[in-house]
Amino acid sequence: MPTASHVQRSLRQCLAVVAEMLYDNGHVLETITLTKRGLSNKELQSLSQNAPDWATCQQVLETSQAATRNEQGRFVLTPMGRELMFDMFGEGAADCA
Repeated sequence: MPTASHVQRSLRQCLAVVAEMLYDNGHVLETITLTKRGLSNKELQSLSQNAPDWATCQQVLETSQAATRNEQGRFVLTPMGRELMFDMFGEGAADCA
């Protein structure tokens, strides 16, 4: 499998898992799709403790530049990460408006 295809597949898998973990832990997709929101360090730590796959997915998203920290230091998706999320779940599921 070509590297670009493998990376995109890994990203999509992580985004799907992240969406499920967010919902399971009382968050919504907008928590990470809206650049002014994001997850605080405390929330990230809680997710890592409550959802064993969170840390791995967070690392994949950050390494692939699908996620970053916003101006307030909170974890959010980059434009590329949002585009993939919207492609997978529809813009209505994680609307930026």
